[in-house]
Amino acid sequence: MSATPPKSVIYVVDDDQGVLGSLRFLLETDGFEVRTFRSGAALLDSVAESRVDCIVIDYKMPGMNGIDLANRLRECNVQAPVVMITGYPDESISNRAAAAGVRHVVLKPHLEDSLVIHIRGAMQENGASA
Repeated sequence: MSATPPKSVIYVVDDDQGVLGSLRFLLETDGFEVRTFRSGAALLDSVAESRVDCIVIDYKMPGMNGIDLANRLRECNVQAPVVMITGYPDESISNRAAAAGVRHVVLKPHLEDSLVIHIRGAMQENGASA
């Protein structure tokens, strides 16, 4: 009997509970294991506890925006690739996100069209199997 390979683990951070639920459904439907967090601080408190293959972060959140969170993750030596979602199509956000180590920036509200593609691409770029 061959063991089924473990599902890729995706962490999703967004302050909007509705968005978290939608993204969980989208990603679980595509075969990922998903953990959700309502803030960057909540993610930072638990990110070292278990394996994570990719982290999806909302840009605009109270307390700590997605770019600040991406910088903090790198300071904590978190190696998982980061995909940022935003409703703000601003090139300066994309440039600052790239400088913080974010692999892909995906625009809301059309996440279902491309988020999974961006997650798989970021994981492949990072050397993980997608």
